[in-house]
Amino acid sequence: PFPVDFWSKTMGVEGDNTKMESLLRLDQQICFALYGAAHAFTRAYKPLLDPIGLTYPQYLVMMALWEKETSTVKALGEMLGLDSGTLSPLLKRLEHAGLITRKRGTVDERQVLVALTTKGADLKKEGVKIMAAIGGATGCGLEELAQLRDRVNALKDSLARP
Repeated sequence: PFPVDFWSKTMGVEGDNTKMESLLRLDQQICFALYGAAHAFTRAYKPLLDPIGLTYPQYLVMMALWEKETSTVKALGEMLGLDSGTLSPLLKRLEHAGLITRKRGTVDERQVLVALTTKGADLKKEGVKIMAAIGGATGCGLEELAQLRDRVNALKDSLARP
């Protein structure tokens, strides 16, 4: 973390408590804007995912597997930023739906390998339609969305640094 005085100098409000307090308003917070946007995305995805029987977190798992087809639970968790306690129930439901398989590794039985079934792989066609619908709902072009994604990822990386 950086010292408050560095931030107040950077924001041009050094020594001005009234300005500092005005920046404390909820509508001035980037964290609140991102929080609201995340919820808006989830709400926008719901009517698109309901017909194919997926929740948004399950959809994220499927997207990761559409990229790789096969993965370990550990690698999936790292890719999605989910711990095994969150990921395991998602995988169990996807397996029950016939979209993935889970098998213990033959070399290392501690590893669990996750693979798409044919049904899971075929669902990728629906994923493309969903992505296009969400892209349209944002009102942004591809280039603008790519720039926004890159800036949000850079922000996430900055905040993740010790």
